[in-house]
Amino acid sequence: MTRHRIMGLLGALALAAGTLAGAAGPAAAADPTGGGSGAHGAAAEPPAEFGTDWHDPLTAAPPVARPATRSCEVTVAEAQFRDYTPYVGSYAPPAACGGTWAKVVLRLDGKVKGRQYDRLGHLSLGGVEILRTSTPEPSPDGITWSVEKDVTRYRDTLGRAQPVEMLIGNFVDGTYTGVIDVKVTLTFYAADRGGHAPAPDTPDRVLPLTTPSVTTPRNTERLLAEVYATGSGGGCEEYWYMTTPDAAPYSCKAADGPYREVRISVDGQLAGIAAPFPTVWTGGWSNPFLWYVTPAPRAFDVQPILYDLTPYAALLNDGRPHRIEVSVAGVPAGQSGWSTPTNLLLWQDEGRAVVTGSLTRHEEGEPANSTRWTPAAPGTPAAQHRLDTEGAHRLTVAGRLDTSHGRVTTTVTRAVRGTSAHRWTEGENQDALTATWTDEESVTRGPTTVRTARTYTMDGETTLGAGDRLRTVIALGDRAETSTLRGGRTVDRTRLDDRYTGDASYTANVPREQRHAVGTSSEHYQLYGAEPGHGCYDRTLSTAQGTVTVDRRRC
Repeated sequence: MTRHRIMGLLGALALAAGTLAGAAGPAAAADPTGGGSGAHGAAAEPPAEFGTDWHDPLTAAPPVARPATRSCEVTVAEAQFRDYTPYVGSYAPPAACGGTWAKVVLRLDGKVKGRQYDRLGHLSLGGVEILRTSTPEPSPDGITWSVEKDVTRYRDTLGRAQPVEMLIGNFVDGTYTGVIDVKVTLTFYAADRGGHAPAPDTPDRVLPLTTPSVTTPRNTERLLAEVYATGSGGGCEEYWYMTTPDAAPYSCKAADGPYREVRISVDGQLAGIAAPFPTVWTGGWSNPFLWYVTPAPRAFDVQPILYDLTPYAALLNDGRPHRIEVSVAGVPAGQSGWSTPTNLLLWQDEGRAVVTGSLTRHEEGEPANSTRWTPAAPGTPAAQHRLDTEGAHRLTVAGRLDTSHGRVTTTVTRAVRGTSAHRWTEGENQDALTATWTDEESVTRGPTTVRTARTYTMDGETTLGAGDRLRTVIALGDRAETSTLRGGRTVDRTRLDDRYTGDASYTANVPREQRHAVGTSSEHYQLYGAEPGHGCYDRTLSTAQGTVTVDRRRC
């Protein structure tokens, strides 16, 4: 092998983005106890190298907390995916648990064996996507995994009979033998009238943005958009953070470089900006041995970007259709690879048929995006090219609404920034990236301000050395801190810190049994100040050659 292309060695994530019509949300992945099936026990002595079986996939993220109230379970979908034919069915809410729920938990249970790429999937009810996920790559002997997600916010959709569509696009032939077998259930937990498990505040309406044109209820007093933005499709946008301008000699091109920004507009005016999460799928960085047991953060849980569009509610409340559109800045014109399914979450004013007001402020900073390519020194085989990139943008919007409970002003400020250093040799046999993305948001609604600071990090290098021995060393971070202030005083604070590290190597371009693969990984997930009990969650998972060697909880 003379060239290493990080997006092409074992085949990129095999998605058919054009066939996927929608999106998903906050999930927690499988096996919260840390145990596996059969001989997959935790803390076992690892083998010298990967064999034909390994521990079932799991993450260090917490399971969804469930109230101790009466529950009812409904099967939403049960299918085997062999191609790009969607599962189509129907859903009806359970009668036994009433129509007022303290929580609704979605659970996907999957199994696959043989050989298969990672695949992207979605599940929608009545056109509203309630899950977007990806799959692990299987062992020859077979694996099982599961994903949990709190879907209580879709109460409006879940409260009525709905058509169901699910798709995990797949391809099966004599080489890629893995048939993806999944079952998805919803468990409804009845609200407790005594107050121990009350029904939470959920949107009155959930509208899928199936076309740019949308007409909202005229008494909307709060409006959020959730966008499940994924760079995917098996092309260069799966690795958008490593693309280079045309002048630089690299296999993935983008005229403006790797800076990406997910934008939402209302009637052509920019209404929200966000940094996309740099998701690494389970075949990512040309090294599936990194992710067989512990996937990268959010790989099984494609969380949506949330935008507060309440400042635009008065404009949208005029009873006429308006255009709400999502785009990804930085993607070359005409190039596919991004999926941005969107739901609108609306709260209505029960005391007014029409809520009026106005957009009072719109201040956009000039978008910044610069790249600097430093060529490798000529005649030096180990010399590296380097591309330094920096991008940033800032937006503030504000609006007022005259509601049945008084005038309410909402101000949203968001600032995004991304910096990266991409280094590679001629032929890309060495390929490395160090990058940080920040997304800081402040939403003031009446006397309450919620500030959220998100930071995503990636520091990795893949090297193809002597004897086609490929090694990837990588560290990923997903961090967020949220503070709630009322009257200038902090009344609540949460902190998330999810860190993954991995080091795996194998011999490329040989049959599977000759790869002699080894690999270690570790995930440390910390969550403070969030449910349940405003306490602490702290779990560490470590693996070696597919065996769980550490499963430790500190809280």
